[in-house]
Amino acid sequence: MPGCTSALMNTSRETMIRSIPGRIRVAIGDAWRLLLKAGPGRVQLWFIALLIGIAAGGAAVLFRLGIDLLQSTLYGTDDPRLLHSFAETLPWYLILAIPICGGLIVGLILEKYTDDNRAKSVAEVIEGAALHNGRVETREGLASAAASLITLGTGGSTGREGPVVHLAAVISSWVSARIKADGITGRDLMGCAVAAAVSASFNAPIAGALFALEVILRHFAVHAFAPIVIASVAGTVISRLTFGDVTEFMLIDEGILAFYVELPAFLILGLLSGLVAVVMMGAIFLAEDIGTSFVTRIRLPRFLRPAVAGLMLGCLALMFPHIIGVGYETTSAALTGQLLWHEAVIFCILKVVAVAITMAGRMGGGIFSPSLMVGALLGLAFGLISTAIFPNVSGSETIYALAGMGAVAAAVLGAPISTTLIVFELTGDWQTGLAVMVAVSMSTAVASRLVDRSFFLTQLERRNIHLSQGPQAYLLALFRVGNVMRPLDDTQGAPEDAIWEAIEEGIWIDPNATLETALPKFENTARPFLPVLSVGDEGKPPKIHGTLFHVDALRAYNRALAATAEEEHS
Repeated sequence: MPGCTSALMNTSRETMIRSIPGRIRVAIGDAWRLLLKAGPGRVQLWFIALLIGIAAGGAAVLFRLGIDLLQSTLYGTDDPRLLHSFAETLPWYLILAIPICGGLIVGLILEKYTDDNRAKSVAEVIEGAALHNGRVETREGLASAAASLITLGTGGSTGREGPVVHLAAVISSWVSARIKADGITGRDLMGCAVAAAVSASFNAPIAGALFALEVILRHFAVHAFAPIVIASVAGTVISRLTFGDVTEFMLIDEGILAFYVELPAFLILGLLSGLVAVVMMGAIFLAEDIGTSFVTRIRLPRFLRPAVAGLMLGCLALMFPHIIGVGYETTSAALTGQLLWHEAVIFCILKVVAVAITMAGRMGGGIFSPSLMVGALLGLAFGLISTAIFPNVSGSETIYALAGMGAVAAAVLGAPISTTLIVFELTGDWQTGLAVMVAVSMSTAVASRLVDRSFFLTQLERRNIHLSQGPQAYLLALFRVGNVMRPLDDTQGAPEDAIWEAIEEGIWIDPNATLETALPKFENTARPFLPVLSVGDEGKPPKIHGTLFHVDALRAYNRALAATAEEEHS
């Protein structure tokens, strides 16, 4: 009998042990189903943010390594950071052929996988956060990342942060779709991915988190802060495990600031930086318009547009290889005072031209790194003049290069807080913070008056996507008339004779229109409702769908404003 009891106990113990994995699987399955049904809770969101931060940080690191590998392979250099110095020793036909071939491949990729032959970047991520519940399109996003990788690897004169931010948004969009995240959660996860990508790209965890809040989400809600910081730290850890804990730029000596006496010079530098930033953005938009007009006029196939831009870049690089790629070697030379005044001025002008050509050719890439280079060159040129005129009350000219770098970049991005911190974290020099802050504040104040707040928001305004004025301007575009109207059989709808009277006067609206179109019609007609009418094909009568009441449109708009305010202040 005791033997039977022992056998039964052993069998029971074995059954329990064997059931533990099953119970774990059941628990995981139940948790996943609950997550899909109810959405992530706060602790779950932090865990998801950590995973997204690791994934986005890994994607940013792989993107950077891919650029380095491509540049090393094509240009034959051992150190891609010294690309332009090595390019000076290459045969002319290689310098010319590499960007042309790169542009041709980019054109073919964008022709096949995008609708408008345009590589996606930060502007589309801002649009996705504001208008699409924190989602971007996956297929176009992956194609854009591939195109931008080839562009930067073959000498395109842009930066890597734009493609990396969009690639990170693709990752968060995929996660949001899998867990059926609502708009608030989708935007938070997008902010997490962007923060991790920026942090991993520049080894700047503080600036990465603030960039996501300031540029992408465009608010500093408390509920978004913790997961974004978690993701940003995760991205930084991935970067430091790969590249080590080193700053992007190394300064030779600490800046010495003559404090109060020298501050007016940084105010002037900030003013000049804001104007140069506006000129840089204007040059890009002008080149875009000229390129579109040229392609249309000669009926050039769309996929050849990047190749033509590659040809122009190659010709420019024959004499000035400094414009090849991201340009960190030239930026470092400016920050350490290794350039003469005329070199700084010429390279600054040429970089603006090269960036305008690359972006007008729709080759892909970001604007942040070029703005850092232009700002550093501008600051150095200004500093050389200032220290020569007032040698007794001036510090090092490299302080001006550092301040100019932050000032131009902040004006272009429309992000003074995160840009200031990125400059500090890129260089590791926190001693000249006052000078950088003064220049940044002045440059953003000037530039924001002359463009729609930033380069990205101006890009969207040029596509008739109005985000620069805030939610009160763009929320109306989210509501289709057909979703707000009262149907014909609604007992509280308008009388049929009143509907026909309005139609006969030419007062009606299409069901696919938005409230952005409808509200001005209410103001102009002073009517309480608009007939919702769709015009059929030729020979077919129009169809009346219902009526849109002014009070219903305002009610929908007010609810959206209230929900946005609640999200931004939660």
